[in-house]
Amino acid sequence: MQSPEFSEVIDRICAENGRFHPNAYVFVRQGLDFTVANLRERGELKVRQHISGPKLLEGIRSFALEQYGPMTKAVLDHWNIESCRDFGTIVFELVDYGVLGKTDDDDIRDFEKGYDFYDAFEKPFLPETH
Repeated sequence: MQSPEFSEVIDRICAENGRFHPNAYVFVRQGLDFTVANLRERGELKVRQHISGPKLLEGIRSFALEQYGPMTKAVLDHWNIESCRDFGTIVFELVDYGVLGKTDDDDIRDFEKGYDFYDAFEKPFLPETH
């Protein structure tokens, strides 16, 4: 469940920008929580350790597929998320509003070399060709 404060931040971002659906921000935040939990479970993350853009992208991909399966691409399209860079834009908007933190090494470009949405979200559900 999201806190009222987070809801208010999303409302402000969407009122000022309006590019992404409000659910996109909730999804990215949940994707971060999912990523942290998975990395901790696998012993790859210490307490309060920073998550890099590429690791977050992989976690978001896994979370999206788990949540939406073959509908993932359609859901992301509905939210106006078309590339990994869009995930980065959402992350940095949340950083700008004080919801998320970043290090001096973090850069929006960390999200540009992610994955192709077709390969990540559609191809896994296509029938195999022989």
